[in-house]
Amino acid sequence: MNTAVTASSNSTAVHASDTPTTGSKQHVPADHDQINEKELDAGALFVLKSKGSWIHCGYHLTTSIVAPPLLSLPFAFASLGWVAGITCLTMGAIITFYSYNLISLVLEHHAQLGNRLLRFRDMAHDILGPRWGRYYVGPIQLIVCYAVVLSCALLGGQCMKTIYLLSNPEKENMKLYHFLIIFGGLLLVMAQIPSFHSLRHINLISLVLCLAYSTCATAGSIYVGMSSNAPPKDYTVKGSTINMVFGVFNAVAIIATTFGNGIIPEIQATLAPPVKGKMFKGLSVCYAMVTVTFFSVAISGYWAFGNKAGGIIIGNFMDENGRSLVPKWFLLLTNVLILLQLSAVSVVYLQPTNELLEKGFSDPKNAEFSARNVIPRLISRSLSVVLAVVIAAMLPFFGDIIALIGALGFMPLDFTLPVIFFNLTFKPSKGGPIFWINTTIGAFFSVFALIAAVAAVRQIILDATTYRLFANV
Repeated sequence: MNTAVTASSNSTAVHASDTPTTGSKQHVPADHDQINEKELDAGALFVLKSKGSWIHCGYHLTTSIVAPPLLSLPFAFASLGWVAGITCLTMGAIITFYSYNLISLVLEHHAQLGNRLLRFRDMAHDILGPRWGRYYVGPIQLIVCYAVVLSCALLGGQCMKTIYLLSNPEKENMKLYHFLIIFGGLLLVMAQIPSFHSLRHINLISLVLCLAYSTCATAGSIYVGMSSNAPPKDYTVKGSTINMVFGVFNAVAIIATTFGNGIIPEIQATLAPPVKGKMFKGLSVCYAMVTVTFFSVAISGYWAFGNKAGGIIIGNFMDENGRSLVPKWFLLLTNVLILLQLSAVSVVYLQPTNELLEKGFSDPKNAEFSARNVIPRLISRSLSVVLAVVIAAMLPFFGDIIALIGALGFMPLDFTLPVIFFNLTFKPSKGGPIFWINTTIGAFFSVFALIAAVAAVRQIILDATTYRLFANV
């Protein structure tokens, strides 16, 4: 953590007093980072409203990072063991906090120069060139965010199915796709919330929900681990050499993807100007939640179940015969809490899609709630949700595909591009530590993304024989 703090401190110093004079742009005071609304397209004007405070930013960040995938961390530990698992989890927290802070500093720098960037693709356009924004960063971000919506819909349907089976153990009339349709109905309503800033109160509730179900997962693991029904605790990493190697790559990819965000610029765009220093406070709120939830769930889950930890730890709260190892009401409560937060996470990751749709179909010269803008918004957002639910119902094995998308999407967006943006923007000295820390992070995760992608493709091939469209999993 000292390295990350030192790097962040040094980068702030560069940002504040040693800003390089690139091109003809001159440094201007921080109060010049206002946005000229007359020049904004409809997506930026209506979806990315810059009205929020740093605490609102903290709510958005927490919902986008501290989400139900954290319940898979004990499964990642099962392929790594205690030392490697805790080390990777700690490094994931340090590196992502550092990387997200770098993105924030770059955005603040451009805002102080009178060019406030609101989207990831805007950053790529200005720093790397127009083609990078249009043909790489923009499409990758859109695919990653929409894939998160698909996976949340699938998880939401599975949570509803679990609640149904716990409540009616003798009845299995309803299939997974029925629950996906119900969850999709909830998303259809929530998707109509007009702007990212409008989600601030929902994301505050989401923050409370993630604390609640993480507490339930931790308490449930301890309860089962100390009970007479506790499974034997085996912390050895098993399997053939090749399976162990790929298991390590898969586990590290799970941890990296769990910390993934991919929408830092869009979240910072919700801040009311001036933006200086606000994102760091928001990140501090978020990572306080990360520390509490990620480590408690990972450590308690792996302690209780060892190398038998399942893909989602609450799955271990039921034995092989479907009998609950914790009180039924406790398992029901945990699934309800997860279900509710999944709806908030889905809507947060819909924002890049909403922004793109708004840009294409709305008219910034008309009022936001005029018929000219409301009707296209209603139709386009509804269709995007319906498409997500249909794909999730068709491909209930989407977890394998998510691993591939995470390797090729989350890792470049969250680990590689931030350090590249910072080095190109501030041009830190090659004789100083910042340049080499950033270069090392960028190079390592570029290589690791390719290896993780190979591991994900291998897993897809291995599981291909079990794939069935509209499977009732």
